[in-house]
Amino acid sequence: MSLVVGAIVEGVVTGITHFGAFILLSNGETGLVHISEVADTYVKDINEHLQKKDKVKVKILSIDGKGKIGLSIKQANSSGDRGSHSRVPRLSFEDKLNKFMKDSDERLQDLRRNTESKRGGRGSPFKVM
Repeated sequence: MSLVVGAIVEGVVTGITHFGAFILLSNGETGLVHISEVADTYVKDINEHLQKKDKVKVKILSIDGKGKIGLSIKQANSSGDRGSHSRVPRLSFEDKLNKFMKDSDERLQDLRRNTESKRGGRGSPFKVM
């Protein structure tokens, strides 16, 4: 089976990195799904969406001269079966809001900690006149 750009094929996840996942296609070749092509939403941790040995549908985005194959799970699912690859359940609005508020508070605390450590904490011994 030869690969054609635009075709939707099935594959198996063989490796996961911080930038994407490697997929073994049915013809024995391996392609890469970049983290931005995993889901319709922002993906911070790819492990929340994919695990090794998961079967996934992918769309072939590109095949370059060196044999590198670019793939997309997001585009394969937008034309057919939506969300079958995702391990994250759909959240209600209240759950999304609670998660946002918790993440926001954590980010603010980190920002305050970093800012205070850079300016020497409270009450610097040097005074500007």
